[in-house]
Amino acid sequence: MANFLRTAKSGTRWSLLELHAYNITFPQPTVARELLDNLAAKDMKNDANYKLLYYMDLANDPAPGEESAVVDFTTHLLTLLDYVPRTRIARTHKDIPLSICGQDRYAKTDVCIVDSDSDDALLLIQEDKARKTRRPKDPEAQLIAGAIAAFQGHNYRTRYYKRDPIVHKMIPGITLLGTSPMFYKIPVTTQLAQCVELGLYPSEPTIVHTHLPELARPSRRWCEGMKPLDNRAIILSCFEALKKFVNQ
Repeated sequence: MANFLRTAKSGTRWSLLELHAYNITFPQPTVARELLDNLAAKDMKNDANYKLLYYMDLANDPAPGEESAVVDFTTHLLTLLDYVPRTRIARTHKDIPLSICGQDRYAKTDVCIVDSDSDDALLLIQEDKARKTRRPKDPEAQLIAGAIAAFQGHNYRTRYYKRDPIVHKMIPGITLLGTSPMFYKIPVTTQLAQCVELGLYPSEPTIVHTHLPELARPSRRWCEGMKPLDNRAIILSCFEALKKFVNQ
């Protein structure tokens, strides 16, 4: 693509062609080849891979009233992708204390990766429950509340151990509708955390960066999720790219 004729395009008109034209790639997922080549759980030789695709089918088409399918799938996926080495644990439905407007409340995450030594939440995952309830939900707002709570908790522990608090931390997060993810980089600052704690309006805006994977059939992303092999390869590559932002 070095000799490809490039034209001036606004960012909203970029496609996979521009990524190739400017030699931009995502890291390849570090998963067994059979996960990228075979569609169904029954085709897996490895037990962990079989379970991942079995959980994926449950999460894509949950039974009525089923609450755990997406959580089960996410926990298994993060373990398989090595997000949970020896010094980290995956927690489900963890309550993170949140100081807001002078009162103590909680932010609840569906899944989070926690440092087993410091108890810091390193990655937050929130399910979009739009398909499960008629009441409107806002998983992004819930995810960001969890990030602010995690920041507050980290600085509370540093004060307890008489260490210098951090003034800024980028906390990665994911929302999932079935098995279709959106990825987030949530910057939390001392000012934002303190304003939430005191119920004040921050003078500086907080800009949250998101990434929605570029799929071949965007109108079907929510119903297809990671089931099709082309979707699966792209989404797993995004999970691989996110890994470097965990515990920065």
